[in-house]
Amino acid sequence: MHVTVAELRSAMRTDPDNTVVVDVREPNEYDAGHVPGATLMPLAMVPLKHSELPKDKTIYLVCQTGGRSFTAATWLAQQGYDVRNVTGGTSDWIMNGFEVTNGRNP
Repeated sequence: MHVTVAELRSAMRTDPDNTVVVDVREPNEYDAGHVPGATLMPLAMVPLKHSELPKDKTIYLVCQTGGRSFTAATWLAQQGYDVRNVTGGTSDWIMNGFEVTNGRNP
């Protein structure tokens, strides 16, 4: 259920049609920099908006360091989703020098 940022990046490159990235941080954190293509769904909104997520694709959950995304991944797995928690989160993504997107657009 846990993947590294390098594994997420690899999945995004090798299987983009089956890879959905969801950022569970708050809007101001997301706006400051996020994984390109990540959809914003703050942790508190996951139980309310999870039906918007596809059940036939792998959902990669990311936050700042991996704590909030682990909470979301655990809950979504109980709802029948195929999920991966990105350990190290956006912090590790940036530390590895991977591209980030700023602002509200994925």
